[in-house]
Amino acid sequence: MARQPAEKTAAEPTTAPATDDSSLIRELAVLLDETNLTEIEIERAGLRVRVARNVSIAAAVPAAYAPAPAAKATASADATAADLAKHPGAVTSPMVGTVYWAPEPGAKPFIDVGSRVSVGETLFIVEAMKTMNQIPSPRAGIVTQILVEDGQPVEFGEPLVVIE
Repeated sequence: MARQPAEKTAAEPTTAPATDDSSLIRELAVLLDETNLTEIEIERAGLRVRVARNVSIAAAVPAAYAPAPAAKATASADATAADLAKHPGAVTSPMVGTVYWAPEPGAKPFIDVGSRVSVGETLFIVEAMKTMNQIPSPRAGIVTQILVEDGQPVEFGEPLVVIE
């Protein structure tokens, strides 16, 4: 009698229990609250976890032009920020941090609306993790809009200025 080959089965992938992942995420969320960070990312044994807090910054709108419900104002500000990020002259933040207009408190700002800038000229400083990062102009032109306030927290990809 001929022997039948043994049936081969694929090995089940081994994964860490979901409770380990959820407890790690909870620990990171607590750490975000304790340190007032907006996001944190770690990698452990090939597992990368990123926890981020959704922070929205509403643009200042004169009372005469502000829609009555607050939800509409936030949605409008988010839509405006998204539209400005797509503007061909928009310069966006390369990192999460706090934006500063001048090299030190009380000093003259790097740029003003109407300023002519050249490629590589410093537009702002973004402080991230106690490091001051100069944000250079990617193009030459005239500053038509400054979209952030001095000392304002900014997110990665948030539009800072429009240069045309």
